[in-house]
Amino acid sequence: MLELVTAGGWLMLPILFSSIIVLAICAERIFTLNAKKISPPHLLATVWKQLKAGELDAARLRTLKQSSPLGRILAAGLGNAGHGRDVMKESIQEAASHVVHELERYLNTLGTIAAVTPLLGLLGTVMGMIKVFAEIMAQGTGNASVLAGGISEALITTAAGLSVAIPALVMHRYFVGRIDGIVVGLEQETIKLVDAMHGEVTQERGDLIGNIS
Repeated sequence: MLELVTAGGWLMLPILFSSIIVLAICAERIFTLNAKKISPPHLLATVWKQLKAGELDAARLRTLKQSSPLGRILAAGLGNAGHGRDVMKESIQEAASHVVHELERYLNTLGTIAAVTPLLGLLGTVMGMIKVFAEIMAQGTGNASVLAGGISEALITTAAGLSVAIPALVMHRYFVGRIDGIVVGLEQETIKLVDAMHGEVTQERGDLIGNIS
């Protein structure tokens, strides 16, 4: 392994550093993007029961806000529920935008690495081929070991760059899809709460409250 890194030249260092960052980001995002932690399955039902029982005081609201990302969104909406449907929706959207921003943390870095590492590999290829042609001009084609060394450097950096970029791109797409699914779930839960508290049609309101419970 060390021989390959040495043979690949100095460009192997940023490629290896990028691979470490990719592994760290993937491990952190896999742990963080847990749908059950972000949107606990029975949280909305619990909140609604507390609300109907008159138990949702300021202390419980603070606890709800700190419990999970969904709890933060629900707490923002409940804190402004008395100001009407539109104000409640705006407060929910503002809280949700912060939550989504946190869910997407490090994804730009992951996408950048997926785009840059093939270019680093290509740069290594170009530099390796430049060495090859420089040696051909200086010594001719008789020194096969020197030519092989330049070609080897070119191929190693290309392979290393692609080896980092491909998994990074796959995981970036995976995390984007996972976040989209989580966001849809958050939207469904918050819409239920808004419609239950400010439903315009009595029957519809009753059905929504029944769904929550």
